[in-house]
Amino acid sequence: MKGTPEVSAGGSSEVAASSATPLESPEELTPEQLAVQWEEEKPPSAGPLANAASSLVVIGLGIAAIILALAMGLGTPAAPEPGLWPFIISCVMVALGVFQLILGRHNRDAEKFTKMSFAPLTGLVTLAAMVSLMPLIGFELPALVLCIIWMRFLGGETWRSTLVVSACVVAAFYGIFVLALNTSIPHLF
Repeated sequence: MKGTPEVSAGGSSEVAASSATPLESPEELTPEQLAVQWEEEKPPSAGPLANAASSLVVIGLGIAAIILALAMGLGTPAAPEPGLWPFIISCVMVALGVFQLILGRHNRDAEKFTKMSFAPLTGLVTLAAMVSLMPLIGFELPALVLCIIWMRFLGGETWRSTLVVSACVVAAFYGIFVLALNTSIPHLF
């Protein structure tokens, strides 16, 4: 039978960090012990300069998207043109960037860039490659490679689960978009 965690003489419910041994599984830890463990494992804080820089990047991307949306034409709410929704989303993006720049500089939750910080960039590049290859060779092979890269290298899954799930995803997309819906998506088979 397990005992209750030790409580200090003052009646505090804080648990000493030493009471959590590395051999305990997360299910055996108390919430306080888990909080201490997560605090120890989290990456270092990015700081106010990194928060400001990331806010400026978001604002810059939002302004660029606004310019592109205006070039496509906005139209009216009754007769929207292709740039209306990108324009609205871009304005929200700029507003959030300004909000983060002004009020978020004191945020201590932002993390420093690490090796895993490039995972979203890798995902974006592989997605762009898939989209550019689809008109040339169909969606099946690019989607399969995309799933494999995302699951194995970005998600850290085993090879067996990566290959099985990737094949099932492509087969499901083929069944839905080509066979069932008969869409005009480029495909090999």
